Amino acid sequence: MSSQRLARFFTEAFAPAVLVSVLLVLLGVHAEPGLGRGLALGLVAALFESVLPFLYILRGVRSGRLTDHHIGDRRQRLVPLLVGLGSVIAGFVVLLLAHAHRELLAAVVAGGVGLLVAAVINHWWKMSIHTAVAAGAVVILIMVYGGILLVTAPLVGAIGWSRVALKDHTVAQVVVGTVVGAVVAGGVFGGLR
Repeated sequence: MSSQRLARFFTEAFAPAVLVSVLLVLLGVHAEPGLGRGLALGLVAALFESVLPFLYILRGVRSGRLTDHHIGDRRQRLVPLLVGLGSVIAGFVVLLLAHAHRELLAAVVAGGVGLLVAAVINHWWKMSIHTAVAAGAVVILIMVYGGILLVTAPLVGAIGWSRVALKDHTVAQVVVGTVVGAVVAGGVFGGLR
């Protein structure tokens, strides 16, 4: 496999929508009593925090308003990020009404704060949302499942490498995304769980 194909694989397989969905389902199953309830609430969280915002982005790509599903043009990121934030807020309300476990709610809030921070930073500069989400997911997984999940940390580096190799980001944009994602996830999730 060529390095470009490998980079494309990491970029797509560990895209923010994928990581957020998997993380929220894992948290739902972990936090909620009963597998069925946990899976259902994790899927609801993933729907609002990941699936619906991604469908909005795909619609924007199909209509020509957005260049690509990773929104490579920084100037096009604000509206999708705000739509995502609105969807997260709606999902939070649904989960609150369903009496979701505090841990799942904390993850949803951390995701919303992450979107808000990304919107502010991306107003002036293009930060890597891929690495922000990856680093945040790793931090949350370690906080929930323990230090054994430090083994997932190299994935953040691989994702960062892929974004630079594909010329979608600079090293600085990847590093800032990593730091912002880890700090937001650690601070918000850690403070609310």
